Amino acid sequence: MFLLTALAIPSKAQSGWSFPGYQSSRIGFGLRDSNELGVPDFALTFYAGSASTVSGADDIGSVGSRSIKPLLEPSINFEKVCSETASRVACFGSERQYQPNANCTAEQPADGHGTGENSRSTSGLIAQYHDRSERNLDIYYRNRREFSLDLGWHPVNVPFIYDFAVGDGYNMTPLKYTLVPIVASLRWHVTNVGWRWIFRGNMDFTFSGSLTVIPRGPETHYYALDFGIRRNFVYRNWKVVPFFEQRGGAGIINAKEPLGVQFAQGQNLTFTYSLGTGVRYNMDSKYSFSAGMNYMHISNGYLSEPKFTNYGINVYGPMFGMNVRLGKPRHASE
Repeated sequence: MFLLTALAIPSKAQSGWSFPGYQSSRIGFGLRDSNELGVPDFALTFYAGSASTVSGADDIGSVGSRSIKPLLEPSINFEKVCSETASRVACFGSERQYQPNANCTAEQPADGHGTGENSRSTSGLIAQYHDRSERNLDIYYRNRREFSLDLGWHPVNVPFIYDFAVGDGYNMTPLKYTLVPIVASLRWHVTNVGWRWIFRGNMDFTFSGSLTVIPRGPETHYYALDFGIRRNFVYRNWKVVPFFEQRGGAGIINAKEPLGVQFAQGQNLTFTYSLGTGVRYNMDSKYSFSAGMNYMHISNGYLSEPKFTNYGINVYGPMFGMNVRLGKPRHASE
């Protein structure tokens, strides 16, 4: 400052003179945004110009004012710098993991705790990610739909398992049956995985149409429509899932007792009930197979009596099936 003032004063006094080869120097401030936080750096810039002929004191005075003015004016907006620095520090120091592509310009709450709408949504995504780490949650979930095809072989004849409820004494006839049920079903999972310990699992409803071939017995075939319910015992990341199910419905059989065959069925309209347990093996979220034991009962519910006795059919044996998911997988549909 003193140096420039001293140079300017004699120049005004000798305003009418010209100085060949005179060099005037100006000192100013230059701003350079080179750091990542946007804080301007300072650099001294020297402007050297040739003034071989100085016309007057006003010209020299103007040069002096242009040289000194940048030194006197505030060229730094400290409030802006502080606010930008604080926002960036808050971005890097938040509880969320820094993402290079994330735009960290969201407003922070007034209370200063840093838990805004974005942080809540991120926490929800992290929790969902941990929950989704269990593969069975992509297989057993509410509103999942499947096509199921089951095939059984039931050669073992037994008394009606609920004889105590109808007053019978668990008696059996000498007529033996073998049933081969073929069941096509639409499975609808009505709950998500719930409960705890050995009861952890979900429920599904089954709507079925079945054809039962009778290779041993006076009748030859049986058609039925069934409704069932199954409990899947879903344990964490098990590919093999135990289940327990029941089905019931009504159908038509070609009854032979009205044709004179003793111990055969008394009428064509009959009812069916089945009880089964087994395991289901999931190859992936779309395909699975099942295997287990199944009990099957067919009778007319005493509707043929007293004209024809209701003997019924009670057999059990192995049952095998396959399941195919219908529609998109869970993560795609959501």
